[in-house]
Amino acid sequence: MITNLHVKNLALIDEADVSFRPGLNILTGETGAGKSILLGSINLALGQKMTRDMIRSGADYALVELVFEIENGHVLQKLREMDIDAEDGLLILSRKVQEGRSLCRLNGETCTAARLREISSLLLDIHGQHEHQSLLYPDRQLAILDAYGKERLEHPLARMEETWRRWKDARKELDSYAIDERERQHELSLIEYEIREIEEAELRIGEDEELEKEYRRMANGKRIIEILQQVRRFTGGDGAGDVIGRAVHEMGNAAELDTELQPLAEGLTDIDSLLSDFNRDLASYMDDFTFSEEDFYRVEKRLDLLNTIKSRYGRTLEEVLQYLEKLKQKQERFTRFEEGRKEAEETCRRAEKERDAAADELTGIRRETAAELTGKIIRGLQDLNFLSVEFEITFSHSGICHRNGADEIEFRISTNPGEPLRPLAKVVSGGELSRIMLAIKALLADKDSTETLLFDEIDTGVSGRTAQKVAEKMEQIGRTHQVLCVTHLAQLAAMADHHFEISKSVENGSTQTQISELSEAESVEEIARILGGAEVTETVRENAREMRKLALQKKHRQGKPERISKNTAGLQLF
Repeated sequence: MITNLHVKNLALIDEADVSFRPGLNILTGETGAGKSILLGSINLALGQKMTRDMIRSGADYALVELVFEIENGHVLQKLREMDIDAEDGLLILSRKVQEGRSLCRLNGETCTAARLREISSLLLDIHGQHEHQSLLYPDRQLAILDAYGKERLEHPLARMEETWRRWKDARKELDSYAIDERERQHELSLIEYEIREIEEAELRIGEDEELEKEYRRMANGKRIIEILQQVRRFTGGDGAGDVIGRAVHEMGNAAELDTELQPLAEGLTDIDSLLSDFNRDLASYMDDFTFSEEDFYRVEKRLDLLNTIKSRYGRTLEEVLQYLEKLKQKQERFTRFEEGRKEAEETCRRAEKERDAAADELTGIRRETAAELTGKIIRGLQDLNFLSVEFEITFSHSGICHRNGADEIEFRISTNPGEPLRPLAKVVSGGELSRIMLAIKALLADKDSTETLLFDEIDTGVSGRTAQKVAEKMEQIGRTHQVLCVTHLAQLAAMADHHFEISKSVENGSTQTQISELSEAESVEEIARILGGAEVTETVRENAREMRKLALQKKHRQGKPERISKNTAGLQLF
């Protein structure tokens, strides 16, 4: 779950630091105070796009830091598989934007924004203000069905993708036989020419490196001999050798007169010996060194051939020989073309049959899952004040089998008695669509290992008794997950385990957004503001106190006294 959010120099926020806790964290405030900006900062810390104009006016940079405390073993294992070490279950994500550049860090180590996005789905699920519109798209509806039935569908989906890939490869192989006889003969002729050219070169791995070394030595032969002759004059009998020989003789005479000079005499004798050895080796090298124009031409011509072969068929001789093996395989294939095509057709038929069988199996399990999901969605919608709702998931064959099967599904609903079931897009309003998405989110939350859910104004188009139902559903999700929710509903604010107010003020001509956690009395006052609007009377405050009291009583009856005690100082429940 998210334990801390720190934001600096982002839009209207000068600096904000807030600690979130388990359960239902509610964020309220006046329109335009910056609620969505604060939650948007979470998106930024998770690697989403950020523009330079989001930096607060007058600031050089913007910074967002997000701290997660992870308890779910499945999530920790997934992070380990991604080589991310959440030491003691802590994960710190930070992002700094300055002069158009973005610097991301994960537990203090620099990383890419793509890396942050990669892990975001493991850490939290974000439902934005307009995400419920995605419910209108069939592919999203299929994704919801598969997410709900994840455990039972995991292996069928894996088998579906495996058989689809085998069929795809078999189809590609079969398509490669779609050439006429004239084209086949032309291709075979080209293959035979290339095989012949490579084989006639009689390649030997490492030969090119040996020849290049020999070629460089031959090309520099004359200069090498000139240099060695000069060295020989310097170190030979008329040079250093003669001088050191005389020095050895004189040093020997001196050592006879003073025994302390004996080590120096011996050292000089060793130098004379080393120089003699050097001169013998040098003479031997020069005697063996020969330069032949014929040999030079032979090496040069062979190198040209090898380089030509490599330029056509591979960067190295190893790659050329590997290419030769592939050519021989292609030659074999084109030689027995008809036989190979029949085999490819049979392989493709078998793969298609296995693919279709996997798709049928997947459809069967999806239908069973859909029947279960339908019943739960209906109960969830009834909980959200759809009193006479009917709902179904219809199946049809797409006509094309994809990696995830051949199913096309459609969510159909009737919200009033006597009305036929119709696709969501033709029936529901924006507020109804929000409630349907909330019912689905509640179902998926029980199936998901994601610890934190973030809702940005899920209450769009909702009021009255329906608002109370939405609040109860959010509270239900908050029993097993950490929930962060921006809302304008008093009923939802009253259900808060932890209530935060986002406010805006002007200081020294600069507009700033602040966030603070409310005490019980402050929470009641904020609920009264939401209820009363411009004027908050004592009657409105009393209504707010009553609303909060009833919400806490409901939580207590449903088994959450430990959270009530943290947030209800001085409030009499019974």
